Amino acid sequence: MKKIGFLSFGHWTPSPQSQTRSAGDTLLQSIDLAVAAEELGADGAYFRVHHFARQLASPFPLLAAVGARTKRIEIGTAVIDMRYENPLYMAEDAGSADLISGGRLQLGISRGSPEQVIDGWRHFGYQPPEGQSDADMARHHAEVFLDVLRGEGFAQPNPRPMFPNPPGLLRLEPYSEGLRERIWWGASSDATAIWAAKAGMNLQSSTLKTDESGEPFHIQQARQIRLFRQAWKEAGHQREPRVSVSRSIFALVDERDRAYFGRGNQSDDSIGYIDDNTRAIFGRSYAAEPDKLIDALKRDEAIAEADTLLLTVPNQLGVDYNAHVIEAILKHVAPGLGWR
Repeated sequence: MKKIGFLSFGHWTPSPQSQTRSAGDTLLQSIDLAVAAEELGADGAYFRVHHFARQLASPFPLLAAVGARTKRIEIGTAVIDMRYENPLYMAEDAGSADLISGGRLQLGISRGSPEQVIDGWRHFGYQPPEGQSDADMARHHAEVFLDVLRGEGFAQPNPRPMFPNPPGLLRLEPYSEGLRERIWWGASSDATAIWAAKAGMNLQSSTLKTDESGEPFHIQQARQIRLFRQAWKEAGHQREPRVSVSRSIFALVDERDRAYFGRGNQSDDSIGYIDDNTRAIFGRSYAAEPDKLIDALKRDEAIAEADTLLLTVPNQLGVDYNAHVIEAILKHVAPGLGWR
C-alpha cells in the first residue's frame, strides 16, 4: 500500500484558457478538489506556497477551510518557505488548522527555493544575522517552530493577567497534540535530508534535487531517501518516519488526456541551475497509456522507496479534469503497482 495524494501549485492567470483566472478561483477550487479527491479515495491534499507570485501563498486559511470541508484526507503543504515565517505565529496558525481538521495536518517546510523577487523575505521583516545565510535563517526558524510545537511552557506569566492562567510557564495556544510528529522537511540535497532526520522530521523530496553524482534523478533521490532513513535510525527516534516524493504522472485514458499530455512528453531528466552555483537535476514527467505507465513507474527507484506519492496537478485545467487525473491513477495504475 502507498498513500497517494495530489500537490497543487495553485497557479492563476487572467486568461480565457485558464479555469483559475483569479486568486479567489484558485482558493475555492483548491477546496473543491480536496473534497473530490477524498470522495475518490485519495489520501492527501497538498499545496505549494510561493510569495510574490500568482500562486497559492498564505496556506493556513486554505488548510483550515479544507479541514472543515473534509473528514479523512490528509491536508498538507509542500512546502512552506521558512525564510518568510514567524515561527511562533506559525505555530498558533498550524495548531488552529490542525484542530479544525481533527489532527490531519501534514506540514511540509523547507529553506525555500528561488522566488519571484530578490530576497523577498526582507520585505517580510527578516534578515539573516551577520555571518549567516538565508538558508541558515530558515533552518533556525524551523528549529524554533519545532521546539514550540512540543507544547512546553516557556513564557513568564503576568502576575496580574487579564484572565486566570494555569500554573507555571505558559505555552502557545491553541496546542494540537501530535502535530510535532507530522512536520516534514523538503530536502533538495543529501546533507539536508540527513539534517532533517536528526531533527525528527519526515522527508519530502520533490521533482528537483541537487545534482550530486550525475546519475539519473530517481537513482539520486532513492539514495537520498536511504541516507535519510539511516540517519533517522542512528538518531534513535522511537517512531517510523514517513517519506514522500512528487511526480507529474498522467494516465492517457481519453481524448482529453491525449490532447493535453499525449504529445511532447518529457521522458528524460533535465539539468539546470537554481542559483549561480547550484546545479540541479529535474525529474522527468510520465504520460502514457496505463499499461505502459505501470511498466515505467516500476523502474522508478525513488517512488518504490517512498511511502507517499504526491501527484502534481495542472490546477488551471479545473476541478473536474484534475479529479479525473487523480481517479485515473487510482483506478487504472495504482492497482497494477500494488499501491491499492
